[in-house]
Amino acid sequence: MAKPNYQYEKRQRDLAKKKKQEEKKQRKLDKSNTPPEETPDQPTEPE
Repeated sequence: MAKPNYQYEKRQRDLAKKKKQEEKKQRKLDKSNTPPEETPDQPTEPE
């Protein structure tokens, strides 16, 4: 029976984690760069 390649599995986990963190970082940057837009459906003052 073949041995499991733990180094490969660990590397794959680390790459997936890094990718997820990069995506999260990009979303955070995009969110902070775009100012909140006012939607015409929602009134700004209560009636």
